[in-house]
Amino acid sequence: MRVSAAAMLAVAALAAPRPVRAAEPVTLSLVLQDHKFVPAELHAPADTPIVFRVKNLNTIVSEIESSDLHFEKIVPVGAEVVVRVRPLSPGRYNFFDDFHHETQGYLVVP
Repeated sequence: MRVSAAAMLAVAALAAPRPVRAAEPVTLSLVLQDHKFVPAELHAPADTPIVFRVKNLNTIVSEIESSDLHFEKIVPVGAEVVVRVRPLSPGRYNFFDDFHHETQGYLVVP
């Protein structure tokens, strides 16, 4: 029995693994004001990409950084920056202003 090329392609297409759609990112807004993060604690679902939108309302430059989340970003006065974070497992993740270490915040992933 002879199988046509079109039939073989159709069978191969049906047998191929389907691509997994990435989850839509969750956007979290954060403000630096009076040398504090507002809010100081954020929440996001597990296994979902995260986008932080960070606005600096202080009168001096800041740097949001996290060893736990593997990022650091300068935030100029009056500016807003975007930080993208990979999907995370449940846990509590610290972030801070590297120029003002007393300014601390947390991301909680239940």
